[in-house]
Amino acid sequence: MRPSGDGPMEVTKEGRSLIMRVPLEGGGRLVVELNASEAENLKECLVGVTE
Repeated sequence: MRPSGDGPMEVTKEGRSLIMRVPLEGGGRLVVELNASEAENLKECLVGVTE
C-alpha cells in the first residue's frame, strides 16, 4: 500500500481498545476500533497470507 498524504498506518491503544488508522489511496484514513481478541485474529489472518 502506498502511503497517502494523511500519514502512515498506525495503531494506538485507547483504554481497552486498539485504534487502527489505515491511509486510503484516494486520501483520508480508514479508522477501525478493535479489542485484543479481534487484533489477535487479524494478526493470524495477515500472517497466514504473508508467509
